[in-house]
Amino acid sequence: MPEQLFFALEVMLNGLMAGVLYALVALGFVLIFKASGIFNYAQGVMALFAALTLVGIMEGQVPFAHLINAIFGTEVHHFGWTVPSVLAIAMTLGVMVLLAILVERLILKHLVNQPDIILFMATIGLAYFLEGFGDIMWGSDIKTLNVGLPQGISETVDEVTYDWFGYGFFLDKLDMVATVIAALLVIGLTLFSQYTKQGRALRAVADDHQAALSVGISLRFIWVLVWSIAGFVALIAGMMWGAKSGVQFSLSLIALKALPVLMLGGFTSIPGAIVGGLIIGVGEKLFEFTIGPMVGGATENWFAYVLALMFLVFRPQGLFGEKIIERV
Repeated sequence: MPEQLFFALEVMLNGLMAGVLYALVALGFVLIFKASGIFNYAQGVMALFAALTLVGIMEGQVPFAHLINAIFGTEVHHFGWTVPSVLAIAMTLGVMVLLAILVERLILKHLVNQPDIILFMATIGLAYFLEGFGDIMWGSDIKTLNVGLPQGISETVDEVTYDWFGYGFFLDKLDMVATVIAALLVIGLTLFSQYTKQGRALRAVADDHQAALSVGISLRFIWVLVWSIAGFVALIAGMMWGAKSGVQFSLSLIALKALPVLMLGGFTSIPGAIVGGLIIGVGEKLFEFTIGPMVGGATENWFAYVLALMFLVFRPQGLFGEKIIERV
């Protein structure tokens, strides 16, 4: 019995760390939704594009190599150098900021005061464009991302828990690092939102666009800022997921797992994204551990969506979301 209890605890800890990875993706959705009321369908593809760009820069890959070779009959693929991971991350962040500026100037600027569904459809188009653009720019083959993050089972945790409890806990080093990074990210975003001029402006825009404009807040600047921050979050999420499972086009589907997280935590709450991710991560692991064997397993594929459906019925705004009251 104690061994089963320790095993359940191990499953729960792994679920917590998996939930952190879900929450990292959900954070990007929350940031853009808070500032503009837009559900950014392209957030998962942004994580994929950031990861592809990071690998391409690190490996010295020639952008659009396949297109160049097809047009000119050449055989160029790499510049012949590699870029250190820290510099490559900084350069990729610059690319994501440039993407934010282009999104604002080419898309959002022309859709001011349009219905929410129009803005949502624009992000769907952006998602498909970015996915195809990333394919042409960096190629569609599966890539290995190595930015120096530790991977594999933590032998220290295994040894320490075995000495304490007589049962070694198998925890992944990358998941542990992701947990620390997510915690720092949430703290940083919360402090930015509460104690900086730009953060207060962001919250003002989230409350009322017209009122924010009337006191001199630039809506265009706020949109560029929040899409840049969302791009940074996408870079972190893409880096973690890419290091964990390789950089491939299925990486964009992590956005689908972020949807139940948002439904639980609320679309307007940064802490809610983290709490929702932890609930989903722990819930799906424990459900698979306890109920999975009785129903044939594979419950992790649908548990999060069933739980989100229950929340939609009884608390549609989520645990931390703001209740919307419309007066008629």
